[in-house]
Amino acid sequence: MEPFRFQPGPAPLLISMPHVGTHLPDALARRMTDAARSVPDTDWHVDRLYDFAASLGANLLMATHSRYVIDLNRPPDGTVLYPGASNTELCPTTSFDDEPLWRPGEAPGADEAKQRVETYWRPYHARLAQMLAEIRSRFGTALLFDAHSIRSEVSRFFAGRLPDINLGTADGKSAPSELAARLIEAAGEADGYSSVLNGRFKGGYITRHYGKPAEGVAAVQLELSQITYMDEDPPFGFREDRAKGIRPHLRRILETMLDWGREAKGLKW
Repeated sequence: MEPFRFQPGPAPLLISMPHVGTHLPDALARRMTDAARSVPDTDWHVDRLYDFAASLGANLLMATHSRYVIDLNRPPDGTVLYPGASNTELCPTTSFDDEPLWRPGEAPGADEAKQRVETYWRPYHARLAQMLAEIRSRFGTALLFDAHSIRSEVSRFFAGRLPDINLGTADGKSAPSELAARLIEAAGEADGYSSVLNGRFKGGYITRHYGKPAEGVAAVQLELSQITYMDEDPPFGFREDRAKGIRPHLRRILETMLDWGREAKGLKW
């Protein structure tokens, strides 16, 4: 199986979904715990939730393999993203509930991690970088939106309930301040949903690495609370009754990003 799915679009917007994949190669699945094989920490149904993105002209890059195989939103050398906080690794060994993912003696070592980087991580990032370069070459500017979701309560990473809409721009380094201001304003207009900019989730490796406003790439991460569109307990069912409430606001956030491109950068497509 290829490490990603790609759907092209005419707009200068690339939506990355690095944690939507659920596939586990058989050789790895046999080494994992029973609980891990159900891949509970997936960004469940994010591709389905953003089913409107194609109508905006967005390019879509979606991982096929589980983050338990390799985390595409971590640096390839395993550098910690949030020093001083609890972090999961490039090749995760524990779940969000801090439970082991691998049977005793089966956790991946350094050599295996390097192999997974070459097999899964590099192809995804090569395509991501290629698309950003093509978009920037065509339009002069590229817009990158990294789409994520997570359970509304995960005590390992944050206390209490997470805000519903968590926008991140690496504390202002990955996107212009005007764009960030417009996006959090759009999120704040979503009645019934809470929002924050650069809170617990400021953006992972993808946002931080590729977001270079001075070089024509604006990158934003959205970590969405899963309670807004799905059942957070197994079997992690999609809830259309909830999704229809949050979808218009997600669409407005992406439209705001595109509007900024048109107005601030004169982009046309």
